[in-house]
Amino acid sequence: MATVLRCKDVGFDCDGVIRAETEEEALQQAAQHAKEAHGLDEVTDEIIAQVQAAMRDA
Repeated sequence: MATVLRCKDVGFDCDGVIRAETEEEALQQAAQHAKEAHGLDEVTDEIIAQVQAAMRDA
């Protein structure tokens, strides 16, 4: 089952939406988005936990 992550659900003022086939793929895409769109060079364990909590089945 696919996974959907909305950037707003993680607390950012952003309309970004990530769709991936697996949680791992979604995490990778989220890390790339965070770097490119939000200037985050490091994704901390706290951010990973927030992202995982915000993921929904598509």
